[in-house]
Amino acid sequence: MKLLAALLLLAATLAQAQTYPSRPVKFVVPFGAGGPADIYARFLGQRLQEPLGQSFVVENRPGGGSVVGSDHVAKSAPDGYTLLVMSNTHTVNETLIPKKPFQLMRDFTPVAPINYSDLLLVVHPSVPANNLAELIALAKSQPGKMNYASSGPGTPYHMAGELFKSMAGVDVVHVPYKGSDGARVGILGGQVQMMFDAITTMAPNVRAGKLKGFGTSGRARSSVLPETPTVSEAGVPGYEATIWLGVVAPAGTPAPVIERLNTEIRKITASAEVKEAWGKQGATPLSMTPGQFEQYLRDDIAKWAKVIAQAGIKLD
Repeated sequence: MKLLAALLLLAATLAQAQTYPSRPVKFVVPFGAGGPADIYARFLGQRLQEPLGQSFVVENRPGGGSVVGSDHVAKSAPDGYTLLVMSNTHTVNETLIPKKPFQLMRDFTPVAPINYSDLLLVVHPSVPANNLAELIALAKSQPGKMNYASSGPGTPYHMAGELFKSMAGVDVVHVPYKGSDGARVGILGGQVQMMFDAITTMAPNVRAGKLKGFGTSGRARSSVLPETPTVSEAGVPGYEATIWLGVVAPAGTPAPVIERLNTEIRKITASAEVKEAWGKQGATPLSMTPGQFEQYLRDDIAKWAKVIAQAGIKLD
């Protein structure tokens, strides 16, 4: 009887996967509209409609540093019709917000990554340094006196700054704002001295001479500012801190559904047209199997747990 029940369950699962999706699919974005996760979720959803024969609807559910929308998906039916578009905010929150109502690796199944984007370390012109090596030397000469802005505690911009402090061996004060716009106004106005920010946002300010760009945060130079060295080659070997995005589903979603979604997403991110379009925006497509993406998430959780512990970061 047990064998028969197992066979019937397998047959039902395979049948479900073969007919998936039979109705619209929802991408939940746990951030506000207009940000990278929202933009790329809509981009991906539009291109999944044709191969899968159903519409993909984006629903923004911001709040609680991504916790509100993520918890909604964690408690949704594991049928492939409610998916979460996540970022490295989620891997950071595994350590930073341990008492969340969900756990990333317990309550979600990895589907596929989408892309990653470099950050740019920008410095206000009033800072007497002309490159990253000079900036590090200046910061070391006056510990605790220099500062950097971020869009808030736990954000990729904050974590990029803390990783830089740790790897460069500098004591620089974190100045958190309540969003990216405020932080950008702060550094452009000289209220703060440096900041890691999205390269596409800050590149025009660097070209206009409003800010100095000392390094991009990826492994290789960015196509947006190819003349700017990476932080790694400019003075902090091995440094890497990007913003990446991915898709996960509620735990228990049938493997065939996960595989189908993964296959179609990877076809999109492998497209020459997509690579070219995203390259102009400073984004690089990512391609992994569900299993590879799972390991990527675990490695990222471990990376930021170490940074948070070393920096002694705690949320009130």
